[in-house]
Amino acid sequence: MGLPVSLVAAFAGLLYAQRFTHSDLELLRPTTDDDLDNKTYEELRASYGKLPSAGASFLPIVVPLLLICVSSIANLPSHPFGEGTATDLIAFFGTPLVALFIGLAVAVALLRGKGKLEQFNSEITSAIEIAGPIIFITGAGAAFGGILGASALTDILADSLSSLGLGLLVPFLISAALKTAQGSSTVALVTTSAILAPLLDSMGLGSDIGMVLTVLAIGAGAMVVSHANDSFFWVVSRLSRLPVGVAYRTLTVASGIEGVAAFVTIWIIGLVVL
Repeated sequence: MGLPVSLVAAFAGLLYAQRFTHSDLELLRPTTDDDLDNKTYEELRASYGKLPSAGASFLPIVVPLLLICVSSIANLPSHPFGEGTATDLIAFFGTPLVALFIGLAVAVALLRGKGKLEQFNSEITSAIEIAGPIIFITGAGAAFGGILGASALTDILADSLSSLGLGLLVPFLISAALKTAQGSSTVALVTTSAILAPLLDSMGLGSDIGMVLTVLAIGAGAMVVSHANDSFFWVVSRLSRLPVGVAYRTLTVASGIEGVAAFVTIWIIGLVVL
């Protein structure tokens, strides 16, 4: 059920993004002198020397993803891999922090030639210079969202919207209101689910398909909208070197369009199957 909804949302975001493909967007100055935008392909290729194969290049990304996925499967209530030491090891290595550390080790193994330690130190220093400000401002945005989430605003929005009796529109509105107010998609998802779980039968959504559509509606609402109190907003804007105003015109509007497009698709499906 989620596949057609996701496709419509992605296509809606892509259509909106098309308007910026030929626009000369204002970007922030690069944080380092080694700006990829200022080098030709030939210059970049020469600066890296002998490159690893495509398969080896993807390993630092693929290995952690596989570890996390296998760990998630191992932790299912049905215990498909059984229980015991082997399952515990799978769960340990699939812990995101451990899996990412393994991915880092795989990336380090791809360093070529003499002076690997110096090259490693150089890459780490460069990464910290780029990621440091992003981490700080992301933490500030998340802290702001946490303050809003701990306030009475969450309860007020939930109480006022849960009594509207508008079918699938209710989970979407509650989730969207919570996400927009406090910035965290996770908080919006969990809080909305907890509020609506005992109300599904009275809302006419207690059937299996009703619960599926409710979950999708909550997910669609958790996309609306990403702005300054959302840490994801700052990750995207800083990594893309987008000024705040440009990020609002692009990312914020796009997240709203995608969330609404997803809900419209869910609502149409609901008209057919409910």
